[in-house]
Amino acid sequence: MLYATYQGFDDLIAPFRTAALTAMAFAPRGPGPFADLIRKNAALAEMISRFQLTHERPGFGISSVRVENRDVPVTEEVALDLPFGNLLRFRKDIDTAQPKVLVTAPLSGHFATLLAGTVKTLLRDHDVYITDWKNARDVPRDAGEFGVEDYVDYVIRFMEKIGPGGHVLAVCQPCVQALAAVAVMSEDRNPATPRSMTLMAGPVDVRESPTTVNELAQDKPLGWFERNVISTVPFRYPGAGRRVYPGFVQLTAFMSMNMERHQAQHRKLYDHLAAGEDTEAGRIKAFYDEYFAVLDLTEEFYIETIDRVFQRAELATGDFSFRGRKVDPSKIRNTALLTVEGGRDDICGLGQTTAAHDLCSTLRPHLKRHHLQANVGHYGVFNGRRWENEIYPVVRNMILAME
Repeated sequence: MLYATYQGFDDLIAPFRTAALTAMAFAPRGPGPFADLIRKNAALAEMISRFQLTHERPGFGISSVRVENRDVPVTEEVALDLPFGNLLRFRKDIDTAQPKVLVTAPLSGHFATLLAGTVKTLLRDHDVYITDWKNARDVPRDAGEFGVEDYVDYVIRFMEKIGPGGHVLAVCQPCVQALAAVAVMSEDRNPATPRSMTLMAGPVDVRESPTTVNELAQDKPLGWFERNVISTVPFRYPGAGRRVYPGFVQLTAFMSMNMERHQAQHRKLYDHLAAGEDTEAGRIKAFYDEYFAVLDLTEEFYIETIDRVFQRAELATGDFSFRGRKVDPSKIRNTALLTVEGGRDDICGLGQTTAAHDLCSTLRPHLKRHHLQANVGHYGVFNGRRWENEIYPVVRNMILAME
């Protein structure tokens, strides 16, 4: 009933959003004796119109990027279309070949566009691809299941499509799957094995410095999650009948961790709108347009992630298997490893990502590097000023060193 209840509530308030949009369209603009009151009413109407979640991927919004001394057009193209996700390439109109990088995006309730800032920065010096995950509620049931090992398989297939000489950069949750994929490819001597692997703020070993997120995942048995947060997709969607972990549940959990901050931001948004401060309001709206775009996860992926990554830490304990074979990161011998952590990360604690260095035990010292970025939280590791000015140069240099 979870999904049906949410959908019913959304349908109930839809007319109010429509009325608010209508009021905004007919509200007078410009100076006048009641201009201040009109702006306040229009601001209230806009706040009401924004009271919703979206379930479609927003655009990356990257039309051009600065390469050396000129602005270069960027176009998106699907390099490989698979049932649960596409390999998306950001093609640039340049003649010089650049290092090929696969960005593995988290599958945790938001679309890959959450990494738009990450991609735009990387595009300055790299040929960038990304795992563009599809909303599970839009994937027909006859497409089958999608679990943790399927994610690993997708990473391998995407790297093979990119071809030899590529690099992989994993953000947050898929650090586990990216590390497993590189281990499997290394053991198989796959020609497409990446030259470097960057793991950013990922739960390689959640036993290190457990956070509130880790504790929430460990405090309850799997049966509790299956009974309380898994729901069935309503019949109006292509994936009708599929069991999913709804994105709106994940968003609620994330927001509850910093509810006062989100409330304060929305009060600021109203004040900016009421004062006619469109630029300031636009920044807040842009963030929440992305943040409130939610994606459903398949039941099997969510439950397996809780079980295998957050409760049993299979990769760290040596118990992770892929298609019936043990995954052994010590087989990684030629792929350089860079790990990045944030000093104020309250989602992925210090040491959880650096655990990859111990697992990749046969890598020679000059192929390993760790970067601890002080004074940034989880999001700041891969987005924002410190990512662009302090973290990205380290990532770029690692990739360049392996070219």
